[in-house]
Amino acid sequence: MTAQLEVDLTSGVPAFEQIRAQVVAHVAAGRLVAGDRLPTIRALATDLGLAAGTVARAFRELEAEGVVETRRRAGTVIAEGASVPTDLARRAAETYVAAVRAAGLTDDEALVLVHGALLGRQSVTPTSTGSGSSSTPKDARTPSRT
Repeated sequence: MTAQLEVDLTSGVPAFEQIRAQVVAHVAAGRLVAGDRLPTIRALATDLGLAAGTVARAFRELEAEGVVETRRRAGTVIAEGASVPTDLARRAAETYVAAVRAAGLTDDEALVLVHGALLGRQSVTPTSTGSGSSSTPKDARTPSRT
C-alpha cells in the first residue's frame, strides 16, 4: 500500500471510521487504485495500535460500500470501479480547500464546517457575528468589580 493511514485516538470519530474515511479519500485522490493491496488486518492493527476487530470492521464497511474486495490469497484490494466521489465532487472539494486556506482557517475548523454541512446544520465559526451568536470577546467576559 502506498498511502499512509493514521488514527487519532483522542478524536471523537471512531477509529474504524477514521480508517474507512482515509481509504476512501486515498482512492478519491488517486493514491490508491484498483488492485492495490491493503495491509492485512493484523498488520494494520499492530501498526496503528488498535484491536484487530476495529480494523476488520473498517474493512467490512469498505467492502459493503464497494471500495475494496477480499480475494483469496491476494488479501484485501481496492475494487475495480470503486465507488468514490465523482470528478465534480473532487473539484468542489479542491475549491473548498482553496477557499478555506485563503480564509486562514485550520484543517480542524474546515472539517467542522464540512461535518456541520453533512449533518444539515448551520455551523457558526468563532469569528462570525450572526444573530444568536455571541460576539463578545472572551477577555471582555470577566466579571466587573464595583
